[in-house]
Amino acid sequence: KGCLMNRIELDEILRMAMKKGASDVHLKAGIMPVIRRHGILRPLSLDLPQLTGDEIDSMANKVMDTRTKETFDRLHEVDLGYGISGLGRFRVNIFKQRGTTRMVIRNIPHLVPSFQELNLPPVLTQIADYERGLVLVTGVTGSGKSSTLAAIIDHINRAKNKHILTIEDPIEFLIRDRKSIITQRELGVDAVGYANALRAALRQDPDVILIGEMRDRESIEIALVAAETGHLVLSTLHTLDARETVNRIISAFEPQHQQQVRIQLAGLLRAVISQRLARKKDRSGFIPAVEIMINNARIREMIEDRDKTKHILQAIEESEIPWGMQSFDQCLLKLLGTDTITFEEALALSSNPDDFRMRYSGVNAMDGKNWTSGVVDQRVSEEWHGLSEVEIETPPEFRRNSKSSNGKKNQNDDEDDD
Repeated sequence: KGCLMNRIELDEILRMAMKKGASDVHLKAGIMPVIRRHGILRPLSLDLPQLTGDEIDSMANKVMDTRTKETFDRLHEVDLGYGISGLGRFRVNIFKQRGTTRMVIRNIPHLVPSFQELNLPPVLTQIADYERGLVLVTGVTGSGKSSTLAAIIDHINRAKNKHILTIEDPIEFLIRDRKSIITQRELGVDAVGYANALRAALRQDPDVILIGEMRDRESIEIALVAAETGHLVLSTLHTLDARETVNRIISAFEPQHQQQVRIQLAGLLRAVISQRLARKKDRSGFIPAVEIMINNARIREMIEDRDKTKHILQAIEESEIPWGMQSFDQCLLKLLGTDTITFEEALALSSNPDDFRMRYSGVNAMDGKNWTSGVVDQRVSEEWHGLSEVEIETPPEFRRNSKSSNGKKNQNDDEDDD
């Protein structure tokens, strides 16, 4: 009876949290339940009492089965999925802190979100239509990687007759068959580990393989083999951007093998989608700032050549048209242009704050026009006012030869005209 009461209490906490639009719930001994809503931590209700360690232990034991309990006892932390009929699914992380049990519970939306609902760039539709190769979604924990992957899977599921096989830890979104056949395998329940599940996947006739995370050299190696044998492989990495993603994959291998891996990766990688969540200006939630790298001949050369990898960001910024690529800073400038986020938020998320500040001041002086990075980089701020578009696109040193800083012709210019 005591366990039943504890379960009801946990479920009631989650029901209250969902009514308040919480994304996360924190349960810790000595404080009342805390939720995260629109990025801000706040008490779930001032009417609720502080939780005791015994109460949290009971809640944790109720959601863990024998396998996850053994993992928790051994590692002092475990991830698992938990569902409440009529409410939804949750990703539960249980861990130890200062000798007591702690729980952080994240809400998983009942319906798989679309690209439009996630405010992702239209080019993701093109990426989701790839038939083979490796597509990576990267970012820090909580940046929306799982939702983006689920949206890609849902797009394929609705559009194509495929066998989509996922390997997750734990399963988050429950995806039902539409045009495709969906096979979802959970580590510890349906498979022992990523590497074993990946090897088995190659014998299970998949068209698309989703790997929850490429955690080590072995899983990276098998993922590359899967992409090499004609499958579309989707996965995640905890990296900040495309350049770091390439370096992280290469560095997982011994130095004597790295050049071969570079060549292999250059041929198999199709796209890297990197995400950072930006708080909206109206504080109604978050919107993703997204870097998109699509592999083309120029990017391929930069992946193959270690000395050129550092120039990937420049290649991304110069390939918005026609490839649909964009850097974080380009995306943030667009979000500023639509008044979606504040300048302070954009600056905090930018890859190079000093460069971003300069770009923004230039764009702002140009009546908010979205000038290319090449134009912005040429700017001399005091000369932007009163210049035509052609003059702006003329490098400053040539403008100074032809015009003074106030935009009037020099005396020498008048003499030449005569």
